[in-house]
Amino acid sequence: MEFLNKNWITENQIDFEYKKYMLLAYLQHVSENFTDKRLYPYLSDLVEHYRNLKVLQENKHQLYNMFPERLKGADVDHFNLIYEKMISDDAIMSEIESILDFSIPKMESYLREGKKIYDFIEDRMKIFPVGLTPLNSEFGYVFLKEGNSTDTKVYEYQVTIFENPTEKYRGVHFSYLTIYEKSIMNTFEAIKSDLISFNKKFPNPATFVIETSLSIPFEETFLPLAKRTLVKRLAS
Repeated sequence: MEFLNKNWITENQIDFEYKKYMLLAYLQHVSENFTDKRLYPYLSDLVEHYRNLKVLQENKHQLYNMFPERLKGADVDHFNLIYEKMISDDAIMSEIESILDFSIPKMESYLREGKKIYDFIEDRMKIFPVGLTPLNSEFGYVFLKEGNSTDTKVYEYQVTIFENPTEKYRGVHFSYLTIYEKSIMNTFEAIKSDLISFNKKFPNPATFVIETSLSIPFEETFLPLAKRTLVKRLAS
């Protein structure tokens, strides 16, 4: 099983052994991807499921509200339909609590596995500027290079801001541009100069190199970690 639905705990058959089978199949798939150093979307998906289960464990009222309703009758005088929750059995709630008690520690174990791989890779990623960095570094170029490859993938980046009522979050959007082969003559500085000559609107763009000596999956690991690395650098 590749992914679990958001409401996997309460949908379909509510049976401990059945839900245990679902969870273990999902976690096996997650672990296989972690073994191959493929972190995303598997790590973020696992984090979301874990947080949801913790909320349910701590808030039984929210758990009750997740269950669907069925039409029980109608109040003709007040033009209201009357619904009832499709759960009233204490045994079912007890079964769900058993599922939560089993699932949360299991997920914690796999989260530790994913975090260990994440930290190992992050510690082996380097970021540094190419030339002078302008005061406004909210947009520019980023060069990505991994392993023993001479290929340098070039992206244009743009910082984005996400807001909720209490906080602001910085993110970054990457747009792929092209690929260069790095050599003694074709240095990072030369690549930046070439980009400037083709795009006159950015006479001195902020430009960063993010590289790692590791050979890791690009889309599932290197690219998402590179985005996080750049956000941390720009925020520092």
